[in-house]
Amino acid sequence: MRGFNASRAELFEAIDRPALKPMPPEAYVFARWKRCRVAPDYHVEVDGHWYSAPFRLIRELVDVRIADRTLEIFHKGQRVASHARAPNRRGHTTIPEHMPSAHRRHGQWTPARLIAAAERIGPSTAALCQAIMADRPHPEQGFRTCLGLLSLAKSYGPARLDAACRRGVLIKARSVASIRSILKTGLDRAFLEEAHDPEPLRHANIRGQAYYH
Repeated sequence: MRGFNASRAELFEAIDRPALKPMPPEAYVFARWKRCRVAPDYHVEVDGHWYSAPFRLIRELVDVRIADRTLEIFHKGQRVASHARAPNRRGHTTIPEHMPSAHRRHGQWTPARLIAAAERIGPSTAALCQAIMADRPHPEQGFRTCLGLLSLAKSYGPARLDAACRRGVLIKARSVASIRSILKTGLDRAFLEEAHDPEPLRHANIRGQAYYH
C-alpha cells in the first residue's frame, strides 16, 4: 500500500463506503425460471405438480418463477398467478377464479368423491368412471363426463345404468352418449337379466371343476 500513501481502511472510508447502499429489507430468495405452455385444463406443470393459470391463457406460453415457497406465473411480463409451492407430486393446485364458469360448478368434486357417488349406483358405474378419468391426462378433465353419466340414473334407474356401464366397460365406451345409446336401445337388459339370474342348480351328481384335469 506504500504507493497509495494510504492504508486500506483509509481507502475504504474514502472510496467504498460512500458508494455502498443499504441492505435490502428481505433476504435474497433464489428462484429458477421455466417456460411452460398452459395446458387445455388451464394448468402448468412444475416438478410433477399442476398449478392453475387464468383459463383465457390456454395454449399460451408463460414464464414461471419457481422459488422455495412460492410459484409465480407471468404472461408477457405481467404476473397473472401466484401459488404456494405444493409439497406433493401428481396433484393440482387450482384457484377458482382461474376456472371457466362451467368448471367452477364442478370445483367441489374430487376423483374420490366421484367414485364414491358412482359406487352407490353400482360397481360397473364406478369402474367406468375410473376408466374415464384414467383416460384423461388429468382426472379433472373427466369430471363432466362422469357427472353426466351419474345423471342418467334419474331417467333410467340405478340398476339399468349399472348394467349399461357394465356393457360400456366391455366395449370400452367412454362417453355419456354411448351409455345413453345402450340404454335407449335396450342393450343393457341382457346384463340386467344376467345380474338377476337365480342361483345355479346344485345336485350331488353334478361334477364340480375338480373333476376335470
